[in-house]
Formats: sequence, structure tokens, C-alpha cells
Amino acid sequence: MSATKKSTLVLVAERAGVSIASVSRVMNGLPASDAIVERVQKAADELGYVPDATARSLKAGKTQQIALAVADAGNPVYVAMMHEISRVVTKAGYRLILSSTGSEPGDQIDLLTNLNRGFADGLVMSPLKVTDELVARIQASRLPIVVIGSLPGDVEIDNVRADSVRGVGLAVEHLVEQGRQRIAFVNGPVDTVPGAARLGGYLRALDEQGLPHNADAQVNARDFTYKAGLKAVTKLLDRSTPDSIVCANDLLAIAAIKVITARGLRVPEDIALVGMDDTDLAELANPSITSVNLGSVKRAKTAAKLLLRRLEDPDAPVRREVIQPTLTIRESTSSPARPAVDPAANPAARQAAGETAPATPEPTRNQKREPLL
Repeated sequence: MSATKKSTLVLVAERAGVSIASVSRVMNGLPASDAIVERVQKAADELGYVPDATARSLKAGKTQQIALAVADAGNPVYVAMMHEISRVVTKAGYRLILSSTGSEPGDQIDLLTNLNRGFADGLVMSPLKVTDELVARIQASRLPIVVIGSLPGDVEIDNVRADSVRGVGLAVEHLVEQGRQRIAFVNGPVDTVPGAARLGGYLRALDEQGLPHNADAQVNARDFTYKAGLKAVTKLLDRSTPDSIVCANDLLAIAAIKVITARGLRVPEDIALVGMDDTDLAELANPSITSVNLGSVKRAKTAAKLLLRRLEDPDAPVRREVIQPTLTIRESTSSPARPAVDPAANPAARQAAGETAPATPEPTRNQKREPLL
């Protein structure tokens, strides 16, 4: 047979010596005798025939594909979510397809439009910005959708979110317990869902601890990335002298270590540091970073199960799940004592310490994933 001649159901049927209907049944996984299945599969292999997945999905009304839409596929949090969602949906017979949409709602709306044309059976999405138009499109979608993140209370969509406000509270509480009083905050954009929630958590935590609000101790990075963090932390240290910093994610915290150490200061002796998300990067950093665990894997697992439930029962009651945070204590807030820096020989350290060399924190055992709830 010519290599350029297309193999079709007709050719497979002729090679196998069966009817076209029999070939169609085998290719679509419908009941057939063992002998027929063996003959059809052997003929298809010999002819190099591959069933048209698109045609099959249109006929069956299903694609066996689940879509995941995140703002930044390179962010370690989204990578962890992707792996967990893939694990759950693969067990249920679905493939996971990933889309990195950026933070703008318009790009997510475009994705929704395309997916509604039949390219996936369901969608898990984690939007950074939630607008009225995006909410309306989600509600109007024929596609089952689960949102990872906060939604307005009156939106009837399956939803799983982290308690970021409580998470920042854990970070501030821990720093106060370590004797820190000048607690700064490095955030991402406040027009995003996580940015707004984490700022609110920081301000509330200051109030709960009886600490003043200081605009100079708050800075917003252009986005939640390492490069944006370098600029934001530089701006923060140019105008304030904190004894500790809470960062809205671990990438910003790693940037903070870079800027702090470049100025001849030490973490945690001069400036203690807490990140958020508790990614692998926090453990690999030097010093390792104390970080708020917002349950990214739990959120992903819950979202995947909610979507599978919705696919099985489209009329199931809407569920809203909240994953509670914990705190993982590492070296950036509690490390073995290091040789003290002579303030006279290091003006930057003297300034950061408020003209007084800070006491070295009492050494404690490094604790991994210790809940403070």
C-alpha cells in the first residue's frame, strides 16, 4: 500500500475482513467479540490507522479533557497545583491540558469562549483578578467550572480558596513572638484577589498586635515575581528600617534575601523574614525561609474532586471550601547564632538595628510544617 494513501475505516474493515460497523464499534470501545477486536486491532496496526479523536469526541459529546487555567505556569504554586489536579483527573480517565493566561481577565474570557466550543469537558481556573464580566461569563458557561480563589458571596459556582487573611496573621503573630516590632510588608498588586486579601490580613494583624500602621513599611511589587520583588524590596529599605518583613509569596521573599544581604545585613539577625505559599523554593533558599502554607496541594485536590463531582452530577449543590493555613518555621526567623556584626564597622547594620545591635534570637530547632493553628 502506498505510504501516502490514507488509512480509513473502510481499509481497516477490508484488511480485517469485517464490516465497517464492526470496526467503528471496536474503535469507539463498544462491545464486540474478542475475535473481532483482535482482527480489527491487528489490521489497524498494520495500516497505521489512528482514530480521529476530534470526531470521536464530537460524536460522544465528550473530549475526556480537563483544562486548568492559571496566571503564570512558571510559578511554583501553580506547578504544584497542576501536578495534583493531573493526578486526580488522570485516575478518573481524563487528560489535563494547561493554559497560562496571565493576570488579565480578558485573556481568561477568551479561553472560556474557546473551551465552550467543545475543546474540554470541564475547567479549573485560578484567576488573579475577578471582574463582573469574568463572573458573568463563568456563570453563563455551558462548561462545568471550579474556581480556585475568592468569588463574590452571591456567585453560585463551585469554589475553593485559602484563608490568606489568617495566613498573614500567623506570620505577624510569629514575628511578634520573636520580639519583632517594626514589621514591614512586601505585597504584589493590590488590584488582584491575593494582593487585596493579604494586605487586609497584614493591616488586621497589626491592629490585633497593637502595632501602628506605617505607609513607609508597605510596598507593592508590580507582580508576584522575583524580579519585581527586587525593585520593591529595594524601595522598601531605601525609606524604612524594618526589623522583619512579611512577603506575599516565596518568590518575593527570595528577592528580599538578595537585597538584604547585598546591603551587608543578615537574615534573621538584622531582618527576619516570612514568605507565603511554603513552596520548595522556601526550603531550598539560604537561609531557608519561614513560610505560610496556604494548602496549594489541598486546594488543587479539592478543586479537582469538585469538578469531577460536577461532571458526574450537573445538578449537585454548589460547594464552597476554605483551606486553613499553617506556618512552617525555618531559618529566616529562627536560626543558630552567627558571629555578631560590629555596628561601627557596618553602618547599614547599625541603621537597620535602630542604632542598637539586635539581640541574637534564642536558637531553636528547625521545625518543618509545624501547624500553629
